[in-house]
Amino acid sequence: MKLSAKLIYFITGSKLAVVLLFVLSMPFLVARIASEYTNYSLRDQQKKVINDVHKNGMEYYLQGDDSYGGYTMLKQEYIALEPAAPGLLIDTIKTVRRIIERDTLSYRVLSHTFKIKDKNYLLEIGKTVGSINEYNKPLQRIALYVLMGLIALTIIIDLVFTRVLIRPLGKIIESKLVNRKFPFKDQREPIKTTTQDFKYLDESLISLMDQINIDFEKEREFTANASHELMTPISILQNKMENLLADDQTTEDVALRIVGMMKTLDRLKKISSSLLFISRIENDQFVKLASVKLIDLLADINEEISHRLEDKSLTLNIDVKNQITLKNVNHDLLFQLFYNLINNAIKYNVEQGSVTITEAFNKQGEYQIFIKDTGIGIASEDIDFIFDRFRKANLSENVGYGLGLSIVKSIALYHNIDIKVASAVKQGSTFTITFPKVMLR
Repeated sequence: MKLSAKLIYFITGSKLAVVLLFVLSMPFLVARIASEYTNYSLRDQQKKVINDVHKNGMEYYLQGDDSYGGYTMLKQEYIALEPAAPGLLIDTIKTVRRIIERDTLSYRVLSHTFKIKDKNYLLEIGKTVGSINEYNKPLQRIALYVLMGLIALTIIIDLVFTRVLIRPLGKIIESKLVNRKFPFKDQREPIKTTTQDFKYLDESLISLMDQINIDFEKEREFTANASHELMTPISILQNKMENLLADDQTTEDVALRIVGMMKTLDRLKKISSSLLFISRIENDQFVKLASVKLIDLLADINEEISHRLEDKSLTLNIDVKNQITLKNVNHDLLFQLFYNLINNAIKYNVEQGSVTITEAFNKQGEYQIFIKDTGIGIASEDIDFIFDRFRKANLSENVGYGLGLSIVKSIALYHNIDIKVASAVKQGSTFTITFPKVMLR
């Protein structure tokens, strides 16, 4: 999963968790807020009543009676004043039940004693619990709507900011890692970003790619030089050994030893030639201007390699009908690519086996060739390494030098051709060669 997707999921999930927590706790919060506001309102009314009493006198309320009481028409609020016992001190707010005109109602009641002209009085101000709670649900809905709006706004802001923040990382991945093929020939410009971490990552990748290129160039130069320089002494040694064999004074035992040495030299010469050939491919020393008709190329290979099929009683089935022409390629290199693959399919096949070549177009419109054999197959742990130089897999005898598939891979990379293999031991192998659409005509 991409980093941007993870951040989006985390941001959205955290916001939804906050909403859920708020929704669950909202009834308690609103009830608490309503209760605190009621207490504040009762205290405010208490101050107003006491101020009026001090201003107008107690008789203004009592009017000759011992006490005063009054309530609203719907009995939602009431106020009471009555004498209290001397020394009685009360200052509370609590929920109690009161009987008013035969109705028992729950009130939030403020009780407070105060003195006027050395006489102690008790003041009670009450408000029904029902009237306090009647606005709880509307308040909850309003609070929920506001919260959801704020959450949606913050999610949008977070998503936009996250995309802007990690956009340089996406550009770094796209320009430095995705669809990059070794060696890295083109120079990539540093990504513009104000995030120091991304800038450091980008610079590190550029430095690493440059160092890989330098090391690869050194290795390629050494391989080319070593292979080229070895050819001369090998040729000289071969000539001297041929002269020794032609000498009448050479005994049979010495001649046999010389023949063994010549076989070793011949093997060394073939290895040097293959390495030099790979080096020339990697150094872009071949021209890609030819147009090759694939069906004709396969026919030429079949004609050249037919005698090897007869040695093992193998059958070669070429089921290629499309008149596909590949443009901007090198004919000799493509010939070598298919020759090596078909030659391997013959070399590592079983007696009376078969080699089948078929074609298809994939979903992307790319042209594919499949080379399938009934040979000894390749172990799964070796598949990732079969294109490495001097790597031979699942062989019971010392056959070849392990450079044939390395040459195939070098030619494929040189032409931007994709090559893959599927195989299992004793079940044969299938090589899939995919040509990009730009090569097709």
